Amino acid sequence: MNIYDTVNKLAKEIKGSKEYKEYRKLKTHIEENPEQKEKVENFEHLRYKIQVETMQGNNANTEEEKIMLQEKYAELLKDEEIKKYFDAEMQFNVMIADINKIIAEAIKDVL
Repeated sequence: MNIYDTVNKLAKEIKGSKEYKEYRKLKTHIEENPEQKEKVENFEHLRYKIQVETMQGNNANTEEEKIMLQEKYAELLKDEEIKKYFDAEMQFNVMIADINKIIAEAIKDVL
C-alpha cells in the first residue's frame, strides 16, 4: 500500500471518529450562537496572547493574565454548552496528540 493511501485512510478514519464528530457538532453549535462564539473567541485570543508572550520571554504581565485566563475559563464552564464544547475539543486534541506521538515514535531514529 502507498503511504499516501494510508494517510488518506487515516484522515478518513479521523473524520469518522466519535471525537471528531462530537467536536465538529459542538463547534458548529457554538459558532451559530453569537454570544457563546464571542465568549469563546475572547478566551482563545487571551490564551494565544499569553502563549506568545511566554514563548517570547515576556513574563511581565503573563502571571496577571494567567489568573484572568483561569477566571474566564471558570466562568465559561458555567455555560453547559461551552463546557461540552471544551470537553469535546480536549478529547479530539488528545486523539490527535496520540496519533502524532505514535508517528513520532516510529521515526524518532531519523529525527
